[in-house]
Formats: sequence, C-alpha cells, structure tokens
Amino acid sequence: MKRVTGIGGIFFQAKDPVALRAWYQKHLGIDVLDWGGAAFRWTDAGKSCQRDVLEKTDDSEFGKFGWVMDPEGNKVELWQPPEGQ
Repeated sequence: MKRVTGIGGIFFQAKDPVALRAWYQKHLGIDVLDWGGAAFRWTDAGKSCQRDVLEKTDDSEFGKFGWVMDPEGNKVELWQPPEGQ
C-alpha cells in the first residue's frame, strides 16, 4: 500500500496573522517563518502535543487523534501514529 510522505501545503486566511502566528508557535511549536509558512520535518523523536487539546479524543487502530481550536476558530487535527509505526 502506498503512503503519503508529505503535504504540499495547507492554506487559510487569518484576521490577525501576527497573533495567530504567535499562537501556533507557543501552543503547537510550529515556527511560522517571515514568508508566512512553516516546514515540517518527519521525526521519530517520540514527542506528542499534550497541551490545549479538546476533551474529545479518539484512539483507534489508526492512531490517536485530538483536536485544538486556534484563536480564529480553525479546528486543527493532531495525529499520533499507533505504536510500532
């Protein structure tokens, strides 16, 4: 089975880009660069985001899923692969 190995981009507009950029940096560790984007690197560091996650989470054979709401109301899905992947 073929797998996704990368994402070309995710785009949305912000009412206050400076504040939203700071929120993503502080709460999700995403460093949005001056040009308005961020580069994600594949990692096996075993780190997961455990902060600011909505109460509803989902554990399944596909992994663990959680969601956060950014300050402008965008729902962002977080995914942690299952053990052994």
